[in-house]
Amino acid sequence: MSRCSRRNFCKTAAAAAGSLAVPASWGSLWAAANPNSRFGGVQIGIQSYSFRDRPLDKAIAAILECGVNSCELWQGHIEPPAKTKGKEARDELRRWRLTTPPEVFRQVAEKFKRAGIKLFAYSFGFREDFTDQEIERAFIMAQALGVKALTSSANVSVVKRVDPFAQKYKVRVGLHNHSEIRPNEFATPDDFAAALKGLSPYIGVNLDIGHFLAAGFDPLAYLRENHDKIVCIHLKDRKKTGENLAFGEGDTPIREVLRLMKSKKWNFPANIEYEYKAQDAVVEVKKAVAFCRQALV
Repeated sequence: MSRCSRRNFCKTAAAAAGSLAVPASWGSLWAAANPNSRFGGVQIGIQSYSFRDRPLDKAIAAILECGVNSCELWQGHIEPPAKTKGKEARDELRRWRLTTPPEVFRQVAEKFKRAGIKLFAYSFGFREDFTDQEIERAFIMAQALGVKALTSSANVSVVKRVDPFAQKYKVRVGLHNHSEIRPNEFATPDDFAAALKGLSPYIGVNLDIGHFLAAGFDPLAYLRENHDKIVCIHLKDRKKTGENLAFGEGDTPIREVLRLMKSKKWNFPANIEYEYKAQDAVVEVKKAVAFCRQALV
């Protein structure tokens, strides 16, 4: 990139920071909501991907409407949508990550603070094609957001390169699993075990209990044996055959997992991730929050 192009790109990023400024009226309006989703000592949170159908401001408003006070922020709520395709789009995103000032992320954090919502983690996927600079940048973003954890749908092969930066910035990384068992992706207990072997305690697990069940494994058994490695969990209900459903309609032992967390007094959050198709995400997340409350109180 030429100096001129880089200068223009940085100006664009700085302008983005200004556009993320918190309107003065939001402070009193959002603080009045006073959300609280800690039930029976268990922190119920939200993966903001649940509100991927709307921009950041409206996602925060939706989280408040659902009465949730803890959020795992999806990177898609901050990063710009792709304007191109293929390698060009990938290069544009890398440039954005490497040149966007931390102030952009501090402004985002301020929005959540004024809303009374704690930012627990930033969800950022580490992939095999990342440069070390791009990996480190994720930790700088986390630092600016004020979070102590990153969650990541990562390639297995990249994790060893992530660990030194996790140690440097003292930010935990929770590796996220999916239901499809594929090379270089996380799905099975063995995938986690192999990736974590020999690494620091800063590398852990973001266990999606719905995906884990659909992949053919028992989330309750895994949590009992590996709770010390858990950064947070994702709550979703799925059939063993794979279908995503509303809480209470699938085979995932959500109620049992939450009660285990309560009885063991584990302090990692359980974050709702709404993925099945319905007309209104807010309605569905409210149902999920009510399900969790009923299971815990």
